[in-house]
Amino acid sequence: MIVVAGESLIDLVPEGPAATPLSPLTPRPGGGPYNTAVALGRLGAEVAFCSRVSTDAFGEALVAGLRAAGVSDRLVQRGPEPTTLAVASVGADGSAAYGFYVEGTADRLFTLPERLPEEVRAVAFGTCSLALEPGAGAYEALLRREAERGALTLLDPNIRPGLIPDGAAYRERFAGWLPYVSLLKLSEEDAAWLGGSPAAWLERGPAAVVLTRGGAGLTVFTSSFEVTVPAVRVAVADTIGAGDTVNAALLHGLGDRAVDSLDAAAWSALLSYAAEAAALTCTRPGAEPPYANELKANGRTGRPRG
Repeated sequence: MIVVAGESLIDLVPEGPAATPLSPLTPRPGGGPYNTAVALGRLGAEVAFCSRVSTDAFGEALVAGLRAAGVSDRLVQRGPEPTTLAVASVGADGSAAYGFYVEGTADRLFTLPERLPEEVRAVAFGTCSLALEPGAGAYEALLRREAERGALTLLDPNIRPGLIPDGAAYRERFAGWLPYVSLLKLSEEDAAWLGGSPAAWLERGPAAVVLTRGGAGLTVFTSSFEVTVPAVRVAVADTIGAGDTVNAALLHGLGDRAVDSLDAAAWSALLSYAAEAAALTCTRPGAEPPYANELKANGRTGRPRG
């Protein structure tokens, strides 16, 4: 089983091809970890979501979305606090920027669970949940505990600068997470904001660093080699959820393999699988990751084994 730990929220996405700041907004389920969990479920993985979700109408819709995707909600904590809102603005190239409404919301009050099920083999973390206290401390404790237990851990920092009051403190904290991370995945924008390099991050603990580069594709860095695959060319509606779909494809595609067991050919196959899944997400508005049968329809017969 894979567990995805982190926030869920509602993305308010502007409607129409020429959206303005005053365009009508459509509510869609979102949040990097939530999107990753849904994508894993749609790809056919056994997955559970670990978070705190509101009991308001938005929260009920979020839980229903998990169940519809085949994601277990047995690790979801519930509370009466409101659901976090993220107001998206979409650029001409489909890229998305966000404004967040996070004060007093349910996901910030996540508490460390006593234990995860013994069958958990991988845990994914990232985005707002590791930046907003008091929940961030609980997610960080879960990351350290599961890494020490021997689980594969994926970290996607998915930086939202507007939610980080002290950049220097966050960068120092990020460096402290790396010894507990098996696979670090981040965007070029994240890397630029963090100010580090794949080589420096690898020295601190991860077995591999995957860098998403938009239209330029995906690159993996290990201590022994570097592999790049091209992006899949599609008509882009927006890029919301594309990076989260990459997370899911990497975890599902790895299966039971250790990150450091993959050679260059296996990484090429895995990154190509992730690129195809992310491209399908980009063809539709909002975070709508593909189902396994959609990848099969495009010639992908299943997750890559290398």
